Amino acid sequence: MERQKTKLETPQTAKRGWVIVDVKDKVVGRVASRIADILRGKHRVTYTPHVDTGDFVVVLNAAKLRFTGAKPSEKKYYTHSGYFGGMKSITAEKQLEKHPDRVLYDAVWGMLPKNTLSRQLIKKLKIYPGTEHPHASQGPTEIQL
Repeated sequence: MERQKTKLETPQTAKRGWVIVDVKDKVVGRVASRIADILRGKHRVTYTPHVDTGDFVVVLNAAKLRFTGAKPSEKKYYTHSGYFGGMKSITAEKQLEKHPDRVLYDAVWGMLPKNTLSRQLIKKLKIYPGTEHPHASQGPTEIQL
């Protein structure tokens, strides 16, 4: 009896597409987990863990994301300048007003594996606060999350 071989995807044979996601009135965590799966390529039959087989993701209406429960006022985002006493914090509500792209970026980044592949994957994520984007020439397909 002859054994079947599993065919693994390689960077040369991987076909990447472009996907548009409208996140208006969606919950941050649920959207981030779906986007992380698309970036990694887990939605494809040819998924290979150590190869970038995912699609580019264009996120629209990031300013209209929402949190559940008391997260808008209680969840905090921290930054540090590197100096003593240089830690700053901002609530999720204010972060969503000032930098809506960072809210989703941080959520997706936290759901990717911590390795060099994830640093390559996160570069394929394009987040825009409104409906305008410069990626129409790539011929993206719109999907519902």
